[in-house]
Amino acid sequence: MPAASLPMIDGGPPGRVALNGAWVLRSDPNSHGTLKGWQTGNFAGSNVTVPNAANGGRVTGPKQKKSFAGTTAWYRTAFTVPEAGRYEIRMESVNHKATVWVDGKAVAHHTGEYLPFEAHATLAPDVPHTLVIRADYRDPMEMKRTAWHRTWFNFGGVNREVTVRKLTESDLTTPTIRTRLQSNGHALVDLSVHVTNRLAEEREIPVSGSLQNGDQKIEFDLPKVSVPPNQTRVLKTRVDVASPRLWAPGSPNLYELQFNAGSESAYRLKTGLREVKKVGTRIVLNGKPIILRGASIHEDAMGRGDALTSADMDQTIRELQALGANATRAQHPLNPALMERLDAAGIMVWMGVGPVDAPGAWTSRTPALVAQGKRRVRTSLFQLQTHPSIIVWNLANEVAGNGRKEGQSKYIDEMARELKRRDPGRLVGLDVWGIHPPKTMGPMYRYIDAIGDTNYIGWYERTLDPRPSVGQAIRDHVKKFERIFAGKILVITEFGAEANDLNATNIPGGFAFQASLLKLHVDIYRANPRVSGMLVWNLRDFGVTPAFYGGSIRRQVPDIKIVRGLNQKGLFTYDGKPKPSLAVVRDALAGK
Repeated sequence: MPAASLPMIDGGPPGRVALNGAWVLRSDPNSHGTLKGWQTGNFAGSNVTVPNAANGGRVTGPKQKKSFAGTTAWYRTAFTVPEAGRYEIRMESVNHKATVWVDGKAVAHHTGEYLPFEAHATLAPDVPHTLVIRADYRDPMEMKRTAWHRTWFNFGGVNREVTVRKLTESDLTTPTIRTRLQSNGHALVDLSVHVTNRLAEEREIPVSGSLQNGDQKIEFDLPKVSVPPNQTRVLKTRVDVASPRLWAPGSPNLYELQFNAGSESAYRLKTGLREVKKVGTRIVLNGKPIILRGASIHEDAMGRGDALTSADMDQTIRELQALGANATRAQHPLNPALMERLDAAGIMVWMGVGPVDAPGAWTSRTPALVAQGKRRVRTSLFQLQTHPSIIVWNLANEVAGNGRKEGQSKYIDEMARELKRRDPGRLVGLDVWGIHPPKTMGPMYRYIDAIGDTNYIGWYERTLDPRPSVGQAIRDHVKKFERIFAGKILVITEFGAEANDLNATNIPGGFAFQASLLKLHVDIYRANPRVSGMLVWNLRDFGVTPAFYGGSIRRQVPDIKIVRGLNQKGLFTYDGKPKPSLAVVRDALAGK
């Protein structure tokens, strides 16, 4: 195995080795690599490491349109294994269409980023094996037509880590956890894990485990089940934890959770015991109402795009902490390595899963595309379920009214019900396009716990109005949402304004204008007991389509200066410098 090979993601089966050493990257703009035999690794190129976004350094400037349009990127590396056997090679994410070869043999195909997938191969020991990954990220418009729209830049490549591990007689995967607090001060913890029998005969596979925080250790056995060859069964158990050390912002206690199938296989991770409930119109964490305070994030580091390093993830946490945030939001499933950091920092997450569409849009218009969207939700659920920081699964970005007639309402209704069945220890949310709410809630909302409101009053509308009239418009807007969504939790999940140093500070697009508008929003939301959270859009500036040139703000302020292809609503600049709004918003969130 290669040296310096610890995975970025800590939790998982033991024996995983990260292929994070030397790789070669070659661009293939005409997509002729397969004809040239590159699947065997017979190509030269630039030396890189993985994770890697092939176009991560070309977001702005004269090359941005060509960069966004995409190309085909080929990656190769070589590795050895110490023992003969069957191995699993896991890709945490490749954008967009991936084909994987091992020693010239195709072993996997996959479509869609931020979704893990595996390839299996039989490998000989102590000889070099060649791994080749082809990432085709051409044509974002075609991606949109096939329900892979995005609200961020089209970064192509192997944008999360790749690991390899030897498969054994059995496999433990997909753990789940749910905590329910009891009146006697105990916690009932429901646990499950998938066990796979990789031998040729049916057999019982005894599985045991433990849950440990410091000197508190609870050991347990799971029911014995006969598992047919090459099949999987789900094992479940419940443990009673006295004096549980609960996870919460400010006290993010984590337990080491282990499952063991004798000496054959294991699964280890860190998780937290916490109970999330909807009580009336409040989010209740561990029996106490809680208000979400923070900013949304995108996985985008200047020069590297969404291929975040460990240092990039640590910086994201530091920036959230500098804001005083106890919560964040993402429109796409976050890297599990970043989720582990959010768990440890005690920062709650409003997590987007499934298709991401532009405001009011719906591209999953056929039964096949709806099924694809459902698979995406389930994949993210199975991958991320044990992270205590995720308190809300958000099923769509900025829906309009009661959903698009081409199947959006039915999809959301079905997936909300499924999530509540599969993961009852979390809330299900839905982001609503603030300027197009329904007149009354339709069936799409019946299983939704929490409504996210996008409110850009003072930016895209009433931009030049006096602050008192802007404030009144914000209050009127929130009252309207309170009336429409009676009985639902209400969180303002997007509000913001662009800011850069190209505009005078006190006019739209300037730093002082941004800070003043954000403070106005926060002060109004904090004063309203019906509002359960406020999440600024966005923590840091990030790359978007080159077609983005400020959006409708240019109709309000024609002479505003905007950097094409960057969303500059961040509290930090794209290169990580704090804007004046950071301190203003931090104090406003804290009630100062």
